[in-house]
Amino acid sequence: MRIHVTSVFVEDQEQALRFYTDVLGFVRKNDVPLGGGARWLTVVSPEAPDGTELLLEPSGHPAVPPYKTALVEDGIPAASFAVDDVPAEFERLRGLGVVFTQEPLTMGHVTTAVLDDTCGNLIQIVHVAG
Repeated sequence: MRIHVTSVFVEDQEQALRFYTDVLGFVRKNDVPLGGGARWLTVVSPEAPDGTELLLEPSGHPAVPPYKTALVEDGIPAASFAVDDVPAEFERLRGLGVVFTQEPLTMGHVTTAVLDDTCGNLIQIVHVAG
């Protein structure tokens, strides 16, 4: 069994697409109209175009806003993305105007940082030294 698709809820799919592609560097995989303005919109890592897809899912369900608000208020990331060098990626993204809620922090062999994806989510970047 493998993870095929996972998702983050976003208020505006077009804004999310721009952030996740233009800023974070993912590439669009699927963009299928679903009606009512919603799309099956997924992105993937350019390093693994056939790997796990991230669905930029509309936040339309009534349970989503309180869920997202609670996660952000508690500082809990909605997703975690692996990078080779957290401090370097932090500097690159900060240079692009990305807001971080946690600067790079090393705990043992794990380094993390947490950013605001501009779509209502906190996203963690992580490197596990091995």
